[in-house]
Amino acid sequence: MKVLTVGGGAREHAIVSSLVKSGAQVYASMSNKNPGIAGLAKDFLLCSDTDIPKISEWAVERGVEMAVIGPEAPLGEGIVDELGSKGILCASPDKKAAQLEISKEFMRNLMKKYELPGRVDFEVFDDMENLEDFLTHYEGELAVKPIGLTGGKGVKVMGEHLHGKKEVIDYCRKILEQKIGGESKVILEEKLEGEEFTLQVFTDGVKVIPTPLVQDHKRLYEGDEGPNTGGMGSYSMADGLLPFVDEEVYKQAVEIIKASLLAMEKEGRRYKGVLYGQFMLTAKGPKIIEFNCRWGDPEAMNVLPLLQSDYLAFCEGMAKGDISGMEAEFEKKCSVCKYIVPEGYGIDPVPGNKIAIDEKGIQEANARLFYASVDENDGEIYTTTSRSLAVVGFAEEMERAESSSERALSCIKGKGIHMRHDIGKPESIQRKLNHMKEIRG
Repeated sequence: MKVLTVGGGAREHAIVSSLVKSGAQVYASMSNKNPGIAGLAKDFLLCSDTDIPKISEWAVERGVEMAVIGPEAPLGEGIVDELGSKGILCASPDKKAAQLEISKEFMRNLMKKYELPGRVDFEVFDDMENLEDFLTHYEGELAVKPIGLTGGKGVKVMGEHLHGKKEVIDYCRKILEQKIGGESKVILEEKLEGEEFTLQVFTDGVKVIPTPLVQDHKRLYEGDEGPNTGGMGSYSMADGLLPFVDEEVYKQAVEIIKASLLAMEKEGRRYKGVLYGQFMLTAKGPKIIEFNCRWGDPEAMNVLPLLQSDYLAFCEGMAKGDISGMEAEFEKKCSVCKYIVPEGYGIDPVPGNKIAIDEKGIQEANARLFYASVDENDGEIYTTTSRSLAVVGFAEEMERAESSSERALSCIKGKGIHMRHDIGKPESIQRKLNHMKEIRG
């Protein structure tokens, strides 16, 4: 089958790798040349992920039969609707269904309307007068979010990024005046205390097939310090759970996703594709932070390489709206993903530094390399302003998987690059366990 993929990051490199493993002929559209994807694809197009007319025309010319969309922006622009009008199946949600991620206001109102489990208290504002009046009478701490997409970097939380109501007001004013996220609106949510985890599922809008849980690390520096980023790395466990998430919590998270999909169906927005639920495990159980309408980055790299089932078949089933009778099998291994980013990433990134990569050494470390946002000139790899490379170590035990990822990192050299070494280490995981024990008493 000829399959179009859209996106040129490490997540998309993992998607393309899995599609090719399943026998697909991949035609990849990406904004800048990803060497890993280019090496696997039958052909590739370099253009903006949201240049939908150009992408769809190119796909039709090449006889593409199905598409898998990696990033969220083209979903919000209606790429699935356009490709569908050309007779191309899509294993990703259409524009109406993608509102679950595109608009935090829509998502929260949906959960409120149907009284879905895992929902949180929230208020939406489009003017400062009402917002300041609300804050005057509100006791407790809040999470402040733009309504629309911000690449995972727009959320600020009281007590972590914002200190006191004055800083909250200043940030809200900035969101409204600059239309951060695309709209002059801001959403204030109750601050959740606990540990975050990610549950990604295959779905045709009715049936849900869950995948192993993953924990991402958003903060730039070790010890979960510094500004939020798109994600510095992540880990998963061989049993599909997490050290602080048991089988019961896992089932509760799955039920929250199922209830949300049922609500979408009732709204005439049937959802088909991979759905990502970002949860916070609190003292009162799992609460939903947000939904993403695609694989996570970096979480896709933890899960997809462990998938033993036919990924192409799953994509075709989701695209056709029927995955009944299908089950997903995963290798019983732990995974530890660590990102290499340009110095200053998340603050003031410095591009243009050369990176030397020993791919054979990474393979010998029982790890996988996924290219993200890099420039390739005359066979040499250079940093851009975004995340550069990801390595993922795999093993039956967490300590061996983490060790593999560290050995893989040592195979990458260059000035002006940064990485977190603590992801997946015993002391880091123990800190999270201790945090949950404290939260839950």
